[in-house]
Amino acid sequence: MTSVTVAFLLHAGIERLRMAGSESPRLDAELLLGHALRVDRTALIAHSDAPVGADAAAAFEAGLVRRIAGEPVAYIRGFKEFHGIALSTDPRALIPRPETELLVDLVVASIVDRLISAPRPAGTPALRVIDVGTGAGTIVIALAVELRKRRIETDVSLIATDASPDALQLARENAVGHGVADRIQFELGDLVPWDATLFEIVAANLPYIPSGELPGLPIAASFEPQMALDGGADGLDLVRRLIEQLGRVLRPEGAAFLEIGADQGPAVIEATADLLPGWRTTVIPDLSGHDRVARIERGRINGDDA
Repeated sequence: MTSVTVAFLLHAGIERLRMAGSESPRLDAELLLGHALRVDRTALIAHSDAPVGADAAAAFEAGLVRRIAGEPVAYIRGFKEFHGIALSTDPRALIPRPETELLVDLVVASIVDRLISAPRPAGTPALRVIDVGTGAGTIVIALAVELRKRRIETDVSLIATDASPDALQLARENAVGHGVADRIQFELGDLVPWDATLFEIVAANLPYIPSGELPGLPIAASFEPQMALDGGADGLDLVRRLIEQLGRVLRPEGAAFLEIGADQGPAVIEATADLLPGWRTTVIPDLSGHDRVARIERGRINGDDA
């Protein structure tokens, strides 16, 4: 029996996914076939005439069937690439999105600036950073890995919280997988624990999709935990609750970085003005020019805290 080739399977898979309504049929097919063959997409393109064995072809077929039924590719493969690392993914937590990489970059820059701009005498407590609603550990693990690369991990104390025990367990597993479990304190709880001490940096990617928009999301989103997507009537229920908490948990010189929806900047600015009078909010766009991260910090008058 003649073996099928990479090109043949890719073409057939792309057509089946396109007919099934996939938003990215070529990418999905390449990722699934690469997963079945245990190679990356570059290898598929470079060796399109290579034969594919029966076991790999069967694995690809099984992946196609699951994807055609709507299951996200990240759940089928069991991992998702994010900020240069691969994080385990399953229905316990939201799949990492590339948009969140901007938030990680902003937090890293803020940490580095704080450590460099002011000398820290020996014995100074580590900079305290909290990732609120950590999910799969996406933000906090990316931070821990980046700080390790820069050899400043011991200067920063990382805390991560989540209201879901299942998500928190996945985050712990990912932390172990990347060798940073000893650098992160995981806490089960709703937003910031009430007994928490002050933080220099608060980071969060909380649910921000309005409840009414959930039915219109791609079917893949229905496989993800709804509590990680549903942000209430206007998408900002949890975001507002966290903003209100900032007055209690953020140090005077601290900053919060909150991921938001593409048109939610004005509403977040208004919410901060209402809940934290005198504080300031800067909305930072992504590469597409859409609202993506809200930076919130105490306002200052003549160099003093307002």
